[in-house]
Amino acid sequence: MKPIESVIRKQKFYDRAFSLVSLLALAGALLILMVLIGDIIGRGVPRLSWEFMTNFPSRFAERAGILSAWVGSLLVMFVTALCAIPLGIAAGLYLEEYAPKNRLTTLIEINISNLAGVPSIIFGLLALGLFVYKMSLGQSVLTAGLTLGLLVLPIIIVTTREAIRAIPLHIREAAFGVGATKWQVVRDHVLPYSTGGILTGVIIALSRAIGETAPLITVGALTFIAFLPTPPISVEAPYVSMKWIMDPFTVMPIQMFNWVSRPQEEFHVNAAAAGVVLLAITLSLNAVAIFVRLRFRKRIKW
Repeated sequence: MKPIESVIRKQKFYDRAFSLVSLLALAGALLILMVLIGDIIGRGVPRLSWEFMTNFPSRFAERAGILSAWVGSLLVMFVTALCAIPLGIAAGLYLEEYAPKNRLTTLIEINISNLAGVPSIIFGLLALGLFVYKMSLGQSVLTAGLTLGLLVLPIIIVTTREAIRAIPLHIREAAFGVGATKWQVVRDHVLPYSTGGILTGVIIALSRAIGETAPLITVGALTFIAFLPTPPISVEAPYVSMKWIMDPFTVMPIQMFNWVSRPQEEFHVNAAAAGVVLLAITLSLNAVAIFVRLRFRKRIKW
C-alpha cells in the first residue's frame, strides 16, 4: 500500500503545482491586459467628445474625428451580417440535421473547422482576387462586407452546429414519437432550444469581424476619407438608394492604423480615443451575447 500512497501523494502534488502555475499564468495575462486597456482608456477618454464622433478625419489632430470611420464600420457590418448569418445558420443546420454521414460530409466538416482558424489575411487575398479582380466589385462596402462575411462564416457554422448538438436526443425522440416530421422537429424544438447558443456564436463572430484590419486593407479600404457613403434613404423618389453599397469606405481599425502611423503624439491620442470606442462596441457585443445566452437558458425547460 505504501508505494500506492506515495504515487497518489505525488500525483496530488503535481496537480496542485500545475493548478498554481496555470493560475499564475492567467493572472499575468490578465494583468498585462488590464495595463494595456488602462493605458488606452487613460489616454483616450479625455479626447472623447461629440465633435470627435461627428467630425471627419483631418490633417489637424485637434479637428479630426471618426465620423466616416464608424459609419463605414456600421455599413460594412450590416452587409457582413446580411451575407453570413442566414447562410451560416442554414449550413450548420443542414450539416447537423440533414446531411448524410459519409466521407464527403466528413471532408466538408473538417475543411470548415480548418477555415475557422485560417489567418484573416488569407481571406483578404482571396477576396482581392475574387471580388475585386474577377467580379469587378472594386474597393467598395460590398467587397468589404463579403470579405468579412467569408471570414466569420466558418465560425457561425461551427457554433451553430455545436448549439444544435447540445440539444438532448430525447427531445427529438419524443417529437418523432408523437408523429412529428423532420422539419416540425427542427422548427418547433431544435431551433427554439438552440437559439441562445446560435445567437451567442453570431454575436461573437461579428465582434471579431468589427475589429479586423488586414483583410480590409488588402481589398483596398481607404486610410483617409472625408466624406460619407451615399445615404440609403432620400427625400426624392424612389426614396431608397443602394448606391452606398458600391461607395469607397473606411472603418475604425484602419482609421486607428492611420493615426498611429503618424509621428505626432496628438494623433496617437486620437487613435487611443478611437480604440476606446471600438473596445466599448466589442465589449457591448460580448455582453449582449452573455445576456442572450442566460436569457434563453432561463426560458428553456428540459
